Amino acid sequence: MQAKAISNGILRAISIVLGVMLLIYFLYLIKSVLLYILLGAIISLIGRPLMLFLTNKLKMKSGIAVSICLFIFLLFFVGIISLFLPVIAEQYQNISQINIEKLEADVDRLINESVAYFGINQLNIRDLIEKIDFIKYLDVNTLPKILGNIFGSLGSILIGLFSVIFIAFFALKDSKLLEKSLLAFAKKEDENKFQRAFTKIKQLLSRYFVGLLAQVFILFILYSILLLVLGFKNAIAVALICAILNLIPYLGPLISFVLLLSLAITDNLNMSFSIVILPKIIKMAIGFFAIQMIDNFFNQPFIFGNSVRSHPLEIFLAILIFGLLFGIGGLIAAVPLYTAIKVVSKEFLSGYKIVKHLTKEI
Repeated sequence: MQAKAISNGILRAISIVLGVMLLIYFLYLIKSVLLYILLGAIISLIGRPLMLFLTNKLKMKSGIAVSICLFIFLLFFVGIISLFLPVIAEQYQNISQINIEKLEADVDRLINESVAYFGINQLNIRDLIEKIDFIKYLDVNTLPKILGNIFGSLGSILIGLFSVIFIAFFALKDSKLLEKSLLAFAKKEDENKFQRAFTKIKQLLSRYFVGLLAQVFILFILYSILLLVLGFKNAIAVALICAILNLIPYLGPLISFVLLLSLAITDNLNMSFSIVILPKIIKMAIGFFAIQMIDNFFNQPFIFGNSVRSHPLEIFLAILIFGLLFGIGGLIAAVPLYTAIKVVSKEFLSGYKIVKHLTKEI
């Protein structure tokens, strides 16, 4: 009897493990659909305040209000694309016409001027450059092909955009849709807790995503002013890229700085290092760090503190942990996921002191 119970337990455990593995594999196969659902949910959360304003204050029908919200989103998306396409097309043309010999000569001259200006041992720098010899790894003929593939994937992007808008439409029109789907997995006695948690998560994340849009807009304005004053090419598009990159905590600003540093050098390769390039780099660095100070000490505390009601140290640790576990995707999703975990913990684990302490502001 005991042997039979043990064998049944082993078979049950194996069945559970196989079931979980099959579920993970199935989710992997439909990862694109899951991404569409996630983006649709985020758009619905961003549009929720406007949706409530149109339906509650202006007394519009839900269908009309949803259409207006999605139309505004499409205008925003088209505006971003209209900024990027001319830049991509220009870079495509420039890359296809690169003269490698001239590029090597410009880089060589720039290195000589910079090492002479800073008084660095030119021989050591020259040996290092010759060992790296990065130019030989640059196959210009492959770059137009890469850009061509990007343009060729526009069809898939349009299909994805249609799917996201379709999902967002019904998520906005019926705000209880996702909630009803999740309640199907809840026990009868836990339904009220799930409903309270889901409502609170929607409220907090809606404020959070709207706050992120405000953060990106403010950074876009500040970066645009900086780059226009310094005379960067395609300043508006580059400012938008830097503002969007800032959504990646800690790593995004670093990537933006490297991007601006590269542009400051490559846009002025034929100019004097000491007279043109170095002053431009210094001004860009000062302006960039001033913008980051404004963002770190004014924008982010307001967004993270007031929208998701979490201490900055909590946010830092959450970002660090999720980043280590899931990479860049974890960095971006850390705050929403941590907020959802806190709300669910408050409803189901409020008996624990640490949970009660962490969730007292929610």
